[in-house]
Amino acid sequence: MSSTSADHEKNVCCVVESFEQIGSQWRLVVLHDLQEGEKRFNELKRSTGASSRTLSRVLDDLGEMGFVSRRTEADAPIATYYSLSDKGRSLAPVFEEIGTWAAEWL
Repeated sequence: MSSTSADHEKNVCCVVESFEQIGSQWRLVVLHDLQEGEKRFNELKRSTGASSRTLSRVLDDLGEMGFVSRRTEADAPIATYYSLSDKGRSLAPVFEEIGTWAAEWL
């Protein structure tokens, strides 16, 4: 196998792997929504339209993968805030490019 073919396969694998991590509908919606800044669970639920169960699962997944950070304040009532980690914020240019592409082609 030539170096060029191996490089191409590696690049394809990286693209496929990245879509596996962020490519579900709800993961993309939450990641895009958090580009605006930190939000509480119920704010995210309202703005995304996701059910509580779906949103909880997606936030857990994104947290485990390092895209989303979670912060809890112990004041009454207990509040949990979600924001993008550095890894999640690094997706901002990707969302901008997809938006530009979609505006032209969709």
